[in-house]
Amino acid sequence: MARISAVQRRSDFIKAAVEVIAIYGIDGATTRRIAEQAQANLAMLHYCYDSKEDLFSDVYEYVSGRFRDVLKDSDPHSDVMDTARRLLRGVMVCYAESANFAAATLELISWARRQHGDRGIAVYDQALEALRATLRGADANPPIAPETVDQIALVIAALADGFALNWFTYGDRAAATEQMDIAESVLEAWLAARLGSAPVAP
Repeated sequence: MARISAVQRRSDFIKAAVEVIAIYGIDGATTRRIAEQAQANLAMLHYCYDSKEDLFSDVYEYVSGRFRDVLKDSDPHSDVMDTARRLLRGVMVCYAESANFAAATLELISWARRQHGDRGIAVYDQALEALRATLRGADANPPIAPETVDQIALVIAALADGFALNWFTYGDRAAATEQMDIAESVLEAWLAARLGSAPVAP
């Protein structure tokens, strides 16, 4: 039987932790449960990670990486309307791929906010800044003012987070598909109204 590398084992433990956090919450995400989910022994988990905090740090990075991948798939050469729409759709699809991923993401951010205050805010701030950076790279003529970019990023986040909560709560894939279309149409209508009167960058 081929030996599994420590790097692969860490990846297994991270993905297992996402599943366990989704089911049991942060407090219920014991190392024993995570090891069982990864189909590994507890000693191997402790070999790969000195503490549960170290593992959770990698889980945060994994979640952030999933969202970074979404942003990379958004064409920076599209106009602002199309870029914003692609960003929203991409984040919602990322959530829709797994209700457990959506649940774990919401749990991790809420837990970090409760336990670590600034760190919880930083996690969300990083996601918003990534959205803003992608929007700033979109074609805009005339250029859009920074405050308008901020508003667009916040609207995308609000719509995506609302979708995630709905999907996590009901787990209805047919309804989720319809809700993605609705959220996208809401964004388009808001953008059409907002960009028509948006301030331009100096």
